[in-house]
Amino acid sequence: MSAGVGTGTLYLVGTPIGNLGDMTSRARETLAEVDLVACEDTRRTGALLDHFGIEARMVSFFEGNERERTSELVRGLLAGRSVAVVSDAGMPGLSDPGFRLVRECAAQGITVTAVPGPSAVVAALVVSGLPTDRYVYEGFLPRRGGDRRARLGALTHEERTLVFFESPRRVPQTLEDMGTVFGPDRRVVVARELTKIHEEVIRGTIAEVAATLAGQEPLKGEVVLVLEGGSALPPPDLDALVAEARGLVEGGMKKRVAAHEVAARHGVHANPIYDALLRP
Repeated sequence: MSAGVGTGTLYLVGTPIGNLGDMTSRARETLAEVDLVACEDTRRTGALLDHFGIEARMVSFFEGNERERTSELVRGLLAGRSVAVVSDAGMPGLSDPGFRLVRECAAQGITVTAVPGPSAVVAALVVSGLPTDRYVYEGFLPRRGGDRRARLGALTHEERTLVFFESPRRVPQTLEDMGTVFGPDRRVVVARELTKIHEEVIRGTIAEVAATLAGQEPLKGEVVLVLEGGSALPPPDLDALVAEARGLVEGGMKKRVAAHEVAARHGVHANPIYDALLRP
């Protein structure tokens, strides 16, 4: 699959998140034909390739060497070699190395294409029973409790369904923090070992799920948390917005400009504010 004349192609290849039967034929063909496979763990990817009888040259590409390795991979791509990036499981680039490389390839005019495959984010979302029409992926929450609660606090009024990755040993504390920030009645789903033999999906309120987990053995394996969205911020009081705009006018700003400035700050329409400013 070497590009020959010109630059090579970067392939972002999705791999199984558990069940090897989810490996697509296109993914197998791509990994067998590229000049190089960049992977988080050469042993883990090596076992995957061996399972499918694929021989490929591999190079490690993980958080610790991502910056240095990106430059190396880009040089190879510019020389016409093709490169496939895989993570330990799922689609590369989601809480895994890949973002910097894709950004640099785009800047250099190198073709980047995805070979779609399994995604723990989407798998957990669709089995959660929570709304799927609008959602946001928040990656891993901070490890420290104070930082974690601060991050959750910033999401208090997020209306979309929220998806998080979490370490199994931190799930009980994270649920406790979610209960503190969002209240015990917000619905949450703990999805564990998706597509694997011991797949488990626990649904309920934060309080119910926390109680369920407290009564069983500590969690093991890969965990995804799916949290119900919250309520939007209440609309700001018009009188308060007008007072804010009057302050800008007193500082020398024109009324129309002040109305639009305040409206932009609060995500509202400017006309009611401007009309109030025109009234004596």
